Amino acid sequence: MTRIAIDGGQSALRLRVLPSGRTGQGPGYTHGPDAVSKLLDAIRIAAAEAEVDGQVDVVALGLTGYPQAHGAAERFAADVAELLDAGEVRLTQDMVTAHAGALPDGYGVVVAAGTGLVCLAVDRDGTWRKLDGHGYLFGDAGSAFAIGRAGLVAVQRARDGRGPMTKLADTALDPVALYRSTTLVDDVARFAPEVLRCAGEGDPVAVELLVRAAGDIAETIGAAVAQLAGEGPVPVACVGGLFDGAGEQLLTPVREALPGRARLTVAAGNSLDGAERLATGSVGPYADLIVAHPHPR
Repeated sequence: MTRIAIDGGQSALRLRVLPSGRTGQGPGYTHGPDAVSKLLDAIRIAAAEAEVDGQVDVVALGLTGYPQAHGAAERFAADVAELLDAGEVRLTQDMVTAHAGALPDGYGVVVAAGTGLVCLAVDRDGTWRKLDGHGYLFGDAGSAFAIGRAGLVAVQRARDGRGPMTKLADTALDPVALYRSTTLVDDVARFAPEVLRCAGEGDPVAVELLVRAAGDIAETIGAAVAQLAGEGPVPVACVGGLFDGAGEQLLTPVREALPGRARLTVAAGNSLDGAERLATGSVGPYADLIVAHPHPR
């Protein structure tokens, strides 16, 4: 019985074949009118790299670029079923697979931060609430994109003499040149590690940006915890590439800004692990968040 788990992020799409464990990778999600067709191409590339061959029983996907238009998710699930010759497709947003991977009990809050940032709170009765994940223009507070953008703004301010000098301005990068990039969001997010590096070296501007990002993340967590019933402690897992790269440098100021009920918890797994859980077992409290598409053969 072959099953496939897929985690589609903005930087890359990752695929895992079960039970063999073979993996493949394709390009990440990019905004635009052809975003859906590019997602299918990314899945095709990853499947070829993982040597997917023959019929597949179940495919579970958690996607950053989840199709939002009416009926689009169902059509995309059908296309995936056709592409991979899958008997069933379970399609959801990446926030769901992040939650399923991080908190196996299904209760608590998960913040997934990479290029973007989204938060999902799931209560003991299965009710859920999504917070942020509003994209780079209107949300994703505290994300790698937000940190990278703030860092590049500081670069321009320093170079203009409108702001304080900072080590960030030592970069050879010309931020204005990024306007022409077809991968603008990812390019800006890739400056976040430079902000973290300079903050670690004590650069005051970078330190301020890091503290501000931590405050934004803690604010989102606080709002999520407030959605859950009761007054007891709530497990909170912070997952994704941003936290993987920053570690305690970011988690420490986040922890210091959290409300009393929030308890930072080490994630049990990542988004691809969550997709695997949805592919191999019951969808549990996430049933209302999944588009299931049976594909008759």
